[in-house]
Amino acid sequence: MIELVGFDGDDTLWHSEGYYQHAAAEFERIVGGWIDVGNADVRTRLHAAERRNLALFGYGAKSMALSMVEAAIETTDGRISAADLHRIVALGKALLEHPVELLSGIREAVEAVAARHRVVLITKGDLFHQERKVAQSGLADLFHRIEIVSEKDVRSYARVLAECGVEAARFAMIGNSLRSDVEPVIALGGWGIHMPYHVTWAHELEHGVDDAHPRVLTIASPNDIAAAVARCEQGATQAA
Repeated sequence: MIELVGFDGDDTLWHSEGYYQHAAAEFERIVGGWIDVGNADVRTRLHAAERRNLALFGYGAKSMALSMVEAAIETTDGRISAADLHRIVALGKALLEHPVELLSGIREAVEAVAARHRVVLITKGDLFHQERKVAQSGLADLFHRIEIVSEKDVRSYARVLAECGVEAARFAMIGNSLRSDVEPVIALGGWGIHMPYHVTWAHELEHGVDDAHPRVLTIASPNDIAAAVARCEQGATQAA
């Protein structure tokens, strides 16, 4: 009964958020040369800038780099030097160039699911950066379709399902974010498999998913993915 299985990219197939957390820590260190970082609550102000800019810049390294520059100017009242702004821009460039390191066991997990179902990669962020990560991951050959979207919302998932000719009730999505990978799919009537990553961007922690939702499964690692999809299929069959 499950005809299509979706996989998230960042922090589901390959490591990502750790690099952003490192960049944020380096940003604090740079800004700390100009102000008392503790009193200014720099990390919170950076997150606020990122949230404000989502509608303009979208997600990803370029958006974070621009938000870091903006937050640095705001928190230092414009006193930060051009040299330190250049160092912040370099942090953004480093994010775009970080190596693509797969989660342990993820290729085998995708292969196991792909042997029984059509699989699609649905990831969000900067187009060029995501295309690069997909290419360097070595996983592209496993997917029937690769979708890079600006936002993972009900509308985006509905479009993908319509173009794939699959009803939501026959779709399961696997990802680390309840907000982006599970909540919209559940709203459409699909199945969500939540595989938490050890660190999550604050924006992705905001969601309305009930932990006890009957169409949401939580797993610990890629080794659990195939069994979780099988459980979704069993549930979908019983509900039909």
